[in-house]
Amino acid sequence: MELALALLLAPLLAGIVRRTKAILAGRTGPPLLQAYRDLRKLLARRSVYSRTTTWVFRAAPFASLAAVAGALALTPCGLLPAPIAFPGDLLLLVYLLALARFATALAALDTGSAFAGMGASREMAFGVLAELALLLALASLVRTTGAWSLSEMAGQLPEGAWGASAGSLVLLAAALLGILLVENARIPFDDPATHLELTMIHEAMVLDHGGPELAAIEGGAMLKLWLFASLLATVIAPIQTGAPWLDVGAHLGAVALVGVAVGLIESGMARLPLLRVPQMLLAMALLALLSMALAPGGGIAP
Repeated sequence: MELALALLLAPLLAGIVRRTKAILAGRTGPPLLQAYRDLRKLLARRSVYSRTTTWVFRAAPFASLAAVAGALALTPCGLLPAPIAFPGDLLLLVYLLALARFATALAALDTGSAFAGMGASREMAFGVLAELALLLALASLVRTTGAWSLSEMAGQLPEGAWGASAGSLVLLAAALLGILLVENARIPFDDPATHLELTMIHEAMVLDHGGPELAAIEGGAMLKLWLFASLLATVIAPIQTGAPWLDVGAHLGAVALVGVAVGLIESGMARLPLLRVPQMLLAMALLALLSMALAPGGGIAP
């Protein structure tokens, strides 16, 4: 369910973020469905390859897209279980996201460009700290719910979670929001719209791509934004009505609100200097660690 919804609605979530930023800036902005049109244009274009690149450059975007799609297959749709769920699947989720990052960085290095290599180096350095924060956030959920599967965690959250461990979940939500921003190259950690060479991180890695390969990269980025927004929405709004479709509708509404929140943050904050980014990532890890320390052990009491 989550993968199908992400494939269908992830470009719309990206449109919500863009539209929110445009409204706050006093502009009309692109239509909500512009991301769908952009992907269609890229798929119709012809790819151009440098003579220095190999098959790695061509295959990496689709490998990254497949890794993110695999991670989404492990993610529950709100309180509805994921199609693939087993104890310890949260670790596979982290590994798949790391694989997607590695594939993108490998394609950047394959170009032989020092500029792309600089972006790949920054991306991997920040990714190490982001993965630490994500692992600690998931560990906090394990301690709070007593479950080792993402789907079981989501099912446990409505059972008095915000009453028994509200303080822990507030810290966890703050950490997940920071992780969402850094993993998706958003302000204040990165700027997806920047073209300033000295500060580009993610965009520096994908400048040589075009056509279907760039469509795979952009589509994977939209799916990744959806994945983290869905995880955050599950934590902050574990709504259980008893009717599956109402639960899904509530979850989609919470995901849309996360998209609006991302647009608000990007409109109200400036980008951090590069040397401050590791400090902020460590702060996210500390928030997740504090959330784990405050969480009641052994799961939520019924």
